[in-house]
Amino acid sequence: MNTRCVALLALLADGALRSGAELATILGVSRAAVWKLVGDLRSHGIDVQSEPRRGYRLAAPVELLDATRIERVASSHGASSGALEVLFEVDSTNTRLYEATAPRAGEAKILFAEIQHAGRGRRGRSWVAPFGSGLTFSVAWTFAETPPGLPALGLAVGVAVAETLLALGAEGAGLKWPNDIVWRRRKLGGLLLQLRTEAGGPATVVVGLGLNLELPPGTREDLEAAGAFPVTDLREAAAGRLPGRNELAGALVAAILRSLAEFARAGFEPFASRWSALDALAGEGVRVAQGESAVDGVARGADADGALVVEVAGRLERFHSGDVSLRPVA
Repeated sequence: MNTRCVALLALLADGALRSGAELATILGVSRAAVWKLVGDLRSHGIDVQSEPRRGYRLAAPVELLDATRIERVASSHGASSGALEVLFEVDSTNTRLYEATAPRAGEAKILFAEIQHAGRGRRGRSWVAPFGSGLTFSVAWTFAETPPGLPALGLAVGVAVAETLLALGAEGAGLKWPNDIVWRRRKLGGLLLQLRTEAGGPATVVVGLGLNLELPPGTREDLEAAGAFPVTDLREAAAGRLPGRNELAGALVAAILRSLAEFARAGFEPFASRWSALDALAGEGVRVAQGESAVDGVARGADADGALVVEVAGRLERFHSGDVSLRPVA
């Protein structure tokens, strides 16, 4: 998207109606050019409404992401945000960071995007995030040495995210093994971790988070129709006490960075009891599907290596994430 499109979007972000003449003057272009820029925004899935002879407005106001504001909030939460960048559009924040040069040990690279064309979820699924409806970002971090219990890292990061949402008013936020952020058994968001390790040496992880903030009704319906896990958004979970996107982004960045540093020092141990307290399916009947086979049992939490523990016919069985799918059963 070109810079004039982004500038137009910034002018419309507050949701106010602005005339084509006003927009043309501010942008230094013709009214016909404004009309073309509006078409470009619409082609990116941005709902720009027009009123004949009156002007243009966004269907709903949106707080655009701002790197300086995010860094300021992260700092107020006691974390240096490292190299933080906000792009308007990208294929995938995870892919971009995974393919980039790894940060130095103990440092981070952070990438936000307003629009992702190829956002990824676990097991190759796409992550649906219409413009302005959520947060999608990734954090790259390098451990000087591969920490113990590395397979449980995703659970530790999930604890950091869920605890942040609880602190911001999403009472009842929890976790579904291995990487879903949930509220009342509906999905708020998800994590995707990609690892690159060297034997006896450093390990680099890219942590991607997609979080629903205010899903348009049509998007929610599409997700439900696709047979995905039931979804919700933070607006519902926080009962309308939704923080601004930049405030939320900064708080989450700080929490994730602190969790990575803590995991580097002590592994999963400091997170184990906290994860158990957030486990949305503890003691519940579940179905674990792996390939063409599935077993039913009772969820018994996660072990020190991050494996799912399920009681099946009186015995405890362990499942590692891989291609495992976990669902509650009645």
